[in-house]
Amino acid sequence: MIQQSASNAAFKAVLKQYGGIFLSLIVLCVIFSFMNPRFMSVANFMNILQQVAVIAIAAFGMTWVILLGEIDLSIGSIIAVAGMVGAQCFAFGLGFGPTIILTIMAGATLGFVNGTLTAKLLLPSFIVTVATMGIYRGLVSLPTNGAPAMIMDPTWTAIGSQSFLGLPIIIWIVVVLFLFNHILLSKTTFGRRAYLTGGNREAALYSGIKVDRIKIIIFMISGVMAAISGVLLSSRLYSAQTNAGMSYELDAIAAAVLGGTSLAGGVGTMVGTLIGALIIGVMNNGMNMLSVPYFYQLIVKGLVILIAVYLDVRSKRAKQ
Repeated sequence: MIQQSASNAAFKAVLKQYGGIFLSLIVLCVIFSFMNPRFMSVANFMNILQQVAVIAIAAFGMTWVILLGEIDLSIGSIIAVAGMVGAQCFAFGLGFGPTIILTIMAGATLGFVNGTLTAKLLLPSFIVTVATMGIYRGLVSLPTNGAPAMIMDPTWTAIGSQSFLGLPIIIWIVVVLFLFNHILLSKTTFGRRAYLTGGNREAALYSGIKVDRIKIIIFMISGVMAAISGVLLSSRLYSAQTNAGMSYELDAIAAAVLGGTSLAGGVGTMVGTLIGALIIGVMNNGMNMLSVPYFYQLIVKGLVILIAVYLDVRSKRAKQ
């Protein structure tokens, strides 16, 4: 009896936390299915999941950063850098293993730069990542003078085109990274320190938490997640594109904020971010199927972010 009551309480807590956003996802799916019957086909559903993969992984990294009350606008550029690093490694004759390692290290390094400039020089992360967004995007074009670089390594391209146990490999990668980030955030000391640092920096300092180190590590996590997104995107395109990842930072921010991550810091979950990424993916796919012009899609995404931020601010004011 006690166990059943505990289970009911846990279910109600989950429903209260994620019920609204999950209902929004269902409503969007119903609306788009009425507007285009092909939307709810199995083939299109699998296509949505594969499109969401790149956004979701980048959004996992963004969630960590926003939890600190910071922002990372350079992740779209890091996505492009990762693809180009992979292409250049293969061009120099490196195998798949060393290439993957160097690509992820590149993402971690760029994240380390963002984190160090923010934590050690006390520069606002918004300004830092606006600057590095341009710098990293420029670096992508250096090896090829702005031209795309083909990637023909069969293992690399298999990531974006092959399946395992009936599901695309790219989806399995999302599942693994979701579990990793979810467990790290919700079940470990590092995650609790991240929450405390974002929610109350002074309390974190008095508790002996090395806030600067936490911040640098989290920006590195964001860089790594963006680099993995770059691997997935370039594997689907069979090439590294200098304009890859353009505006993906907006999608990642929208996914995190829609999922309940507070821009003020200290509040957020990976489960919410995953649902938020699915909403963004459904919106992108639905508007593409309806042939909505790209500039209108940008307007819709911007409005979604504004609404999500407004709801976040209103919720905080109601608790005060």
